[in-house]
Amino acid sequence: MRILTLTLACCLAFGSAVTAEVTKSLVAFDDLAGWADDDHDQALTTFKETCGDLRGDIWSPICRVAKSNPNPKLFFETFFQPVIIEDGKPGLFTGYFEPQLTGSTVESARFSTPLYAYPSDWPDGQPLPTRQVIDSTGALRGRGLELVWVDDPVAAFFLQIQGSGRVKLTNGRSMRLGFGGANGQPYKSIGKEMIRRGIMDQHQVSAKRISQWVKNNPERGRQLLWHNPSYVFFRRVDQVPAEKGPLGAMNRSISTLRTVAIDPSFIKLGAPVWIEKGGRSPMNRLMVAQDTGSAIKGAQRADIFFGTGDSAGRAAGAVKDPGRLVVLLPVEEAFAKVSAR
Repeated sequence: MRILTLTLACCLAFGSAVTAEVTKSLVAFDDLAGWADDDHDQALTTFKETCGDLRGDIWSPICRVAKSNPNPKLFFETFFQPVIIEDGKPGLFTGYFEPQLTGSTVESARFSTPLYAYPSDWPDGQPLPTRQVIDSTGALRGRGLELVWVDDPVAAFFLQIQGSGRVKLTNGRSMRLGFGGANGQPYKSIGKEMIRRGIMDQHQVSAKRISQWVKNNPERGRQLLWHNPSYVFFRRVDQVPAEKGPLGAMNRSISTLRTVAIDPSFIKLGAPVWIEKGGRSPMNRLMVAQDTGSAIKGAQRADIFFGTGDSAGRAAGAVKDPGRLVVLLPVEEAFAKVSAR
C-alpha cells in the first residue's frame, strides 16, 4: 500500500537531455513481501561493513546504533522508512560474481593473455587505445604493466566486465585483483552484437554460450570481442582476506547475496535496499547498495552479487528477472523527500 507519493520532473543526460518523471512513494514494512521471514542479522552485518563511510548528521548515529548489536529486525524498522523510487522503467535484476582464473606471473605459451595495471604514465592529451589496438598491436607491452598472465582470453574479457576477480597461480597462491581504471571508451554489449549479426537469438545469449562460441571460432571470436572498445585495468588488492568478498564501489568488501549494485543517481551507496525479484528463482531479501556498474542505469535496476567462482558465475548468468527495489531511507530523510499530496 502506497502511503504518500511525490512526482518530480528531472532531466537525465543520456547523450541528450531527456525529461523523465521520477516518483518516490512511501510504503509500509508490512507491504514488503517476505519481510518477516528474512535473515535481518545477515543484512545488518553487511550494512555495518560500509555504514561507517556514510557521512551526515542522519547516517552517523544510525551507524553507531548498528554497531551496538541491536535486535536486527527492530533496528531496521525503527530507524528506516521504505521508499520506492521509480523512473517509468520496469524493474530489472541481473547477477554478477567474482571470477576465478588460472594464471602465472611468468609469460609462457599457455599463459599468454596479460592483465594490465592502469598506464598512469600515458602521455597527457593522448587517448588510451581501444581494446582492438591493445590486443592486436601490443600497445601496452614493454611498459611493465603486466600484473599476471592468464590462460583464457575469453575469461579475461569477462573478468573486465565483472571488474574484479581472483587468479589462481601455478605456485599454489592466489592473486586478488580489483578495478584499476578504464580506457574511457564506451561499453558495447557483444551479446547484442551477436544477435544483430544473427549468430544467436536473444533467448540463447548467456556468458557461457558466448564464451563457448568465441572458443569454437577463434578468429571471428577475437573480432567479436573487439566490438567492445572499452578496456578495464586492474590493481592488486592483496590486503583483502581470502574469506571476504571483493571490493565494491565503496572500497569495502561486498557480501554474497547481500550486496546489490545500483544506480547511485537514484539510490545512495551504503543504503539498505529491499529486493523482490521474480523469475524462476524468486528472491525477497534485504541487501545493501554497496556497488555500481556501467550497465546499471535506472531507479529500478539492480545487479545481485552471487559470490566467487564458477558456480556463482552460473547462478549470476541465469538471472534476468523482473521485480522491484525498495530503498530504506532514514525516517527523517524519507519524509523530507516525499511530501503528502
